[in-house]
Amino acid sequence: MPDQNNKIYLYEALELRAEYNSRLNTYKDLLPEAQNTGSGLWDSSDDVRYRPVEEFDVENLREKIKNLEYKQRKLNNAIQEANYETFIEYNGREINLTEALDLRKAVNDEIKELRKKLQKAAYEKVIYKEDRDIVEEPEISYTKMEKELEKKRKEFRKLNRKLREISFATVIDFKDEK
Repeated sequence: MPDQNNKIYLYEALELRAEYNSRLNTYKDLLPEAQNTGSGLWDSSDDVRYRPVEEFDVENLREKIKNLEYKQRKLNNAIQEANYETFIEYNGREINLTEALDLRKAVNDEIKELRKKLQKAAYEKVIYKEDRDIVEEPEISYTKMEKELEKKRKEFRKLNRKLREISFATVIDFKDEK
């Protein structure tokens, strides 16, 4: 949904970037040098050779790849520029999208760590010795850890929603493809 100048919203740019990546991967897998990568697309027996079909022009494909990589770089630059110049309010202060994305990644990493701690807090260690059991309680309270994890998940959700919302409102300096 381009604006009146045919520029696109940030969410559309992110979708387009993923499409560019997919196209590039597809095109690069078609190159003759991809035959030697063992990617599973090519028969590796010694008596089998491949050559391009008549309607497939390798040099034309190389030109497509070059042009697509150029467009991808331009798009990435436009996305990065928008990330530096666009701000959201988060926890009482203004942060740009680059900082918000870094923060989201850090919060996600914390969630992974808290999950591990919750697993450890869920079980006590029982060591069987002769006629008695030695029980070692977890160092961290399960209930406390569960609450901490939920708090962090809500923080992630809140930040992610703000990022998604701003991506639907931010127009980037990149013309949409026709």
